[in-house]
This record gives sequence, C-alpha cells and structure tokens, in this order.
Amino acid sequence: MAVELTAVYQEVPEGFIAFVEELPGANTQGATLDEARANLREAVALVMEANRAMAEEDLAGAAVIREPLRLSA
Repeated sequence: MAVELTAVYQEVPEGFIAFVEELPGANTQGATLDEARANLREAVALVMEANRAMAEEDLAGAAVIREPLRLSA
C-alpha cells in the first residue's frame, strides 16, 4: 500500500501556491492548477533527494542499519 500525503493548493492572484502538509519544505507555485500540481511533484522529489543526501553526509563512516519503511493505513 502506498503512503498518501496531503497536497494543498491555494489560488492567489498570480495563480496557485502549493505545499504538502506532511513534508516541510515541499512547496511551490504555478500559473495554473495543473502547473502547480506538476511543480509540487517535482518539489517533493527534490526535498526527498536533498534529505537523503544530507543524511548520507551526516552518517558518513557511521555504522548504521538501513531498511525499507512501508507505511499502511
């Protein structure tokens, strides 16, 4: 089962702003709702990529256990 996050879109004079409630830093904007949706998917991927890179750097040389984490409702 996939993890489900909550995307929030707010219409503003310039178009739409968007963010994910459960993922700080995943926020963006777009001229249209479709553009905001596409940009938000990209923002989520970039935040997760950046978090992984920071964790790798922080844990370099440390003995750690890594394993998949699957969430279900």
